[in-house]
Amino acid sequence: MLHEILLALSGHPSPLLKNDYSAPGSASVLSPPERDLLRTAGHLSDLHCNLLGYTAQISASHSSVICRAVSTAISSIHLGAFQKKVLQVEDSILRKDAALVGAYDIVPLTAVISEFSGWTRRLEWLWDLVQFMYREDKDAPCPAAKLIDKLRSELQTGYADIHETALSLVRVAETAWLKQVSAWVLYGRIPVLGDKDFFVRRSEAGGQAYLIEPSLLPSFVTPSTAASMLFIGSSLNRVRTRGGIDPSDTGLGHLPSQLQELSKLAFPLNSATFSRSITSIRLTLSRTVLQKLLPLAKVLEMLKILREFFLLGRGEFAMALTQQADEKIRSRWRRADNIAYQKRDGLGTVVVKDGEVAAVLARTWAALGSMQGQHADEDEALELARDLLQLSLSKSQPVPPTSDNNDDGQRTASSIASTPFRNLLFSVPVVLTLQILSPLDIFLSPSDLQIYTSVNSYLLSIHRAHLRLTDLWKITSLRRHHPPPPRPPYGGTRGGIARTKLLRDRWATRSSTMRSTWSTSSAAIFFLSETEAYLQVEIVEGLWDGFYSWITGNDESSGPKPNHPSVSQKMLAAHISNPLQNATSAFPPASQTPQQSPRPHSHDPQTLATAHRLYLRTLVRRLLLTQPSFTDPLYELLVHVDRLAALVHRLHGVWTAVDLDTDEGVVDAFSNLDAEEADVRAGLRDVEAKVKRGIADVVDVLRSLSVDTAFLASLEDGLDGRGADDADDGAGTGTDDVDDEEGRYVPRRVGGVDRLLMKLDFGGWFDGGSPVPERRGRGREGFVCEWGV
Repeated sequence: MLHEILLALSGHPSPLLKNDYSAPGSASVLSPPERDLLRTAGHLSDLHCNLLGYTAQISASHSSVICRAVSTAISSIHLGAFQKKVLQVEDSILRKDAALVGAYDIVPLTAVISEFSGWTRRLEWLWDLVQFMYREDKDAPCPAAKLIDKLRSELQTGYADIHETALSLVRVAETAWLKQVSAWVLYGRIPVLGDKDFFVRRSEAGGQAYLIEPSLLPSFVTPSTAASMLFIGSSLNRVRTRGGIDPSDTGLGHLPSQLQELSKLAFPLNSATFSRSITSIRLTLSRTVLQKLLPLAKVLEMLKILREFFLLGRGEFAMALTQQADEKIRSRWRRADNIAYQKRDGLGTVVVKDGEVAAVLARTWAALGSMQGQHADEDEALELARDLLQLSLSKSQPVPPTSDNNDDGQRTASSIASTPFRNLLFSVPVVLTLQILSPLDIFLSPSDLQIYTSVNSYLLSIHRAHLRLTDLWKITSLRRHHPPPPRPPYGGTRGGIARTKLLRDRWATRSSTMRSTWSTSSAAIFFLSETEAYLQVEIVEGLWDGFYSWITGNDESSGPKPNHPSVSQKMLAAHISNPLQNATSAFPPASQTPQQSPRPHSHDPQTLATAHRLYLRTLVRRLLLTQPSFTDPLYELLVHVDRLAALVHRLHGVWTAVDLDTDEGVVDAFSNLDAEEADVRAGLRDVEAKVKRGIADVVDVLRSLSVDTAFLASLEDGLDGRGADDADDGAGTGTDDVDDEEGRYVPRRVGGVDRLLMKLDFGGWFDGGSPVPERRGRGREGFVCEWGV
């Protein structure tokens, strides 16, 4: 019987230990203590047999290399130790060791079972672990990340034997996982074995884009460390597959130092130590290979393109694009009006097509070239933008994720309000996009470009509304007497006097009709100009100056120093002290001019990309693009402004037709000008009220935002160089602990809703009080005109 028990404990199932000794017929054979001892031996035998069978199956067929390694370690190390223990007990019995063998060669069953008392809890824990790894569902095998997390959590059970067992398995699992990571961060290759269990995957978009599967990452890997690993592997893969680079400069020359960096890691892996090692590898790669693959000059060149054309740094581009788009829409409507009524097909004749949108951008480049004159070909930024920028109809499809490295950019893009500002340029969704060429896709991602596109549509729609209202003052016949009274000698005759009286009565009537329109337009222009100045000068320009200064090494994130006045302050002081003095004397001499192009700092590409995403996140929040409560009423206001400008142009056309009918006898038999004029004037009164109410609504929203503590707190997020998500895990801006804290990008504190409110909240116009007071004066032509403040 003793021999049978030892064989069963060695992994051979025995019917002796499977019998039910609690049955009535077996009560006289064994005593209750003996039955309990046999039950304990049977339990250990079953655990050992099951562990042997399941670990063999996992080691042979599991899809995860880490799970295979852990299963093999359980079988070879821990089950081997249990088998060795069985052999030791058997050897002690055969040697008649007094610890087990008593008088008359009697071996107490209690002594034998007590030798295995420390193994019950350990084998039960191993059985639970094997069941965790083994899943019959082949479509959802146990991922290595969850296994590593479970083993690391089991280190805190409080049992010394379980702690030692878990620690040995953690070493095995993390060693196998680190080998997979080494293949990626040292060679840029996804491991062949266990690639489905690796946290890096090739993007479905194809090409050289990779993404991170967060569910396959162990918990000790911070998001910034994962971003660094993705960046390192993607860069090495790009270097390996890119032609024109010396093979000796592919980073393999630094493998000994990088391998030594990884070999210093102790198990279980510490999050901070692992992050420092990965960051050290990233910085080494950036200093050697990536400086040739992606020089800082290319990054600065692309950032300037984005600033000038997407953030409206070049005002002439926004103005030319708006003018060309309006001209295209007007030409389509004129073409529709010229078609015979029987041949018209609803509104299909005025639907904007993708080719026409692209043609508008082409004419915009031509207009910009004509502004530059003979030096147009010397503008390298304009030529590069001409090759990269595209204006196209929006398909309203979200940008697919490309990497976990850009997860912050995706969150920022998704936080932007869905207000359709892109509909205002062509009355259909149209966006300005850019081709991201290699190797700039290391730095710039599709979600970053999506943010730029949204900001561009937002800023361009405000600028377009401002231009459309100011263009109303170019309609000369609405601002002054047109045509003018007849000149002498005919003006002194009876017919001339009657003609003069007719024209003055006509002008007085029309002037009275347009008075409220000019007043409303003036107030709307004031609102749009102050809002646009706040967004463009204080927010966009302020953040850009800080970000560009950080890149070039002239970081002034704390803002201008009070002891150093700006150029405009110097010019103003010089003009006040001596008005006749040339304003250029306020500028310092050439020898005292500060360096305008300081030597750029050697920021690595990932640090630049992380800082750029923080810059975009701050920009979007400061522009109030994340507040639908603000963007929705602003969009409605811009639509009403559009309608106001359209009705003024329509009224001008009606009055022109009336003048031709009255003065020249040109009659349009197919139109009722009086009814059309009454309809337009009623529409003007209605849209004027909507514009006033729209401005009041927007200002009310700004007032509520200025006292909203949650909104004000969100504006401060990121001004310490870290976002809310980064602050939770201590990852910083993705540069980890190796990067110097002094060189971290911190966005400037710019703007403030209160500053905009102080400019907009004037008088009692917005509170429903008396309208803006009107003034009478003389325009440049010498005729009396009226306008609102």
